[in-house]
Amino acid sequence: MINNYNIINNSENTDDCNVMDNSENTDNCDVIDNSADIDNCGVINNSVNADNCSVMDNTTIIITGASRGIGRAIAIALASPSTNLVISCSKSEAELQETYDAVVKKGAHCTAYVGDMGNYSNVLEMFDLALSHYGKTDILINNAGIASIGLFQDMTPDMWNNIMSVNLNSVYNCCHFAVNDMLRRHSGKIINISSVWGLYGASCEVAYSASKGAINSFTKALAKELAPSHIQVNAIACGAIDTSMNGHLSKEELDELACEIPAGTLGKPEGVARLVKLMLESDDYLTGQVIQYDGGWI
Repeated sequence: MINNYNIINNSENTDDCNVMDNSENTDNCDVIDNSADIDNCGVINNSVNADNCSVMDNTTIIITGASRGIGRAIAIALASPSTNLVISCSKSEAELQETYDAVVKKGAHCTAYVGDMGNYSNVLEMFDLALSHYGKTDILINNAGIASIGLFQDMTPDMWNNIMSVNLNSVYNCCHFAVNDMLRRHSGKIINISSVWGLYGASCEVAYSASKGAINSFTKALAKELAPSHIQVNAIACGAIDTSMNGHLSKEELDELACEIPAGTLGKPEGVARLVKLMLESDDYLTGQVIQYDGGWI
């Protein structure tokens, strides 16, 4: 566990950054290098030497919403001595630290950033860090997302705008910066973590369904635009996955939900992560797809 670091939280102050980093020592940003004692820092740095290489040699991967659940599972699945990971979350600094520790333990270089991805300035700052540390963006996994359950008429404009900002604007913001770098190199892969409710809609989840439906259309449209440049854009429409997003359900309700699913159980974050890995290993011809991962539920 890495101790004694001072992080300014971007979820409260959008002008400052909250970063943990293990790529290299930097003079002019909030950095902690855990190979030495440095005060008043907001980044954790820890270079890693390892003998084994993964199939994604020297690959830089950005994963949003990585503090827990699906995002954490993806980060751990893709972590290796030959990957550079940039992981982010909006507020859960302690949980992001746990993800950071897990991927560094597997030998990955990692930079962790705490800030709202719906805020364009935060995303600019995160991508600047990624490019300054690793020089490129090979893969973007847009996983940041929130849900709100309730009647449509009870939803305020602020509630609607918040869901759209976190779920949809974050995808635009991150893709805007990632694609610029990918176009320069004529190479890249983007995977958007979506939901079956974006395909079929869910009662009492109008805003969430609308945001995920927009992501699905965004995925298909951007894939067509970027395919000639050898950049692939796909999405995974998740069904009921066993994460904290379903924490409002009782054990009895979860059991009833599992009975509705032909596979007989909720999906696991690790299963989504394995699917992500398979999609990343596919060739350029897999693009513009919204793949349902729901155990045959819908």
